Amino acid sequence: MGEPILLVGGFRALLMQGLHPRAMRGVQQNSDFLDPAEAWSRFVRTTEFVRVRTYGTRAEVAKAARRVRRIHASLTAFDPDTGERYRLDDPDALRWVHVGEVDSYLSVARRAGVPLSDEDADRFVAEWRRAAQLVGLRRGDVPGSVAELRDYIEAQRPGLYLVPEAVHPLRLSLNAPLPLKLTPLKPAFPLIMVLAFATLPRWARRLYHLPATPVGDLWATMTLKTLHQGLRFLPDQLRYSPDARRARAMTAA
Repeated sequence: MGEPILLVGGFRALLMQGLHPRAMRGVQQNSDFLDPAEAWSRFVRTTEFVRVRTYGTRAEVAKAARRVRRIHASLTAFDPDTGERYRLDDPDALRWVHVGEVDSYLSVARRAGVPLSDEDADRFVAEWRRAAQLVGLRRGDVPGSVAELRDYIEAQRPGLYLVPEAVHPLRLSLNAPLPLKLTPLKPAFPLIMVLAFATLPRWARRLYHLPATPVGDLWATMTLKTLHQGLRFLPDQLRYSPDARRARAMTAA
C-alpha cells in the first residue's frame, strides 16, 4: 500500500465506484464536485481515512471507522430508477466500493511489477475484509480471494452504468477543482486520470464511452512498469511516506 504507483490505483478505484448507480448518486447528491473548497475537503478526508485505515493504531482506526459509519447512516440519496430514497450505508453500494478499491490497488500493483505471487494476491484480498468491516459490512459478505473478487465483479456488470446526470470524470479532471495554492498541479491531473482510465477493464472503459482496445491495455501496463521502475531509484525518504517508512521498519524488524 505504500508504493507511490498505487496513487493510480486510488483514482482507478474512484472510477470503478462511479459505475455503480447508487454509489455514484450517493456521492453526487451529497457533494459539490465543482466547488474547490468542498471537493478538496472531501478528497483530504478520504485520503486521511485511507492513511489511518492502513497505518493507524487499532484505536485510531476504530475512531475513524465510527465517524465514517455515522456519516453514511445520516445521509441519503434518491434513486430515480426505482423512485426510492436510500441511505449511503446501503450494503450493495458499500460492497461495490470496497471491491472496486481492492481490485484497483491489486491490479495496478501487479501490472506495475510490484512483486506479488498468486498466494500474496489472495492474502491481500482476504486481509481487506477487515476494511469492509470498518464501514459496516460483514466479513463474509465480501470476497476473500482473487477468484471470488473476479466472480463478484462479473456478477455485478449487468447493473453497472454511468448515470446520465454525472459529470464525466475525464472532463472534470481537465478543470480539477483545486485550491489556489495547488493550481500548479492541475496539468498533472488529466495525465493521472488518463492512466487510471487505461487501467480499467475494457468493459468499464466502454461504459465511460472511451476506447477499449488491447493496445490501450499494453500502453497502461508498460506505463505503470516504467513509472514504478523509475520510482525505485528514489531514496526511501522521497519514495515512501513517513507512515510507510515506519511500517516497513516495523515489519522488517
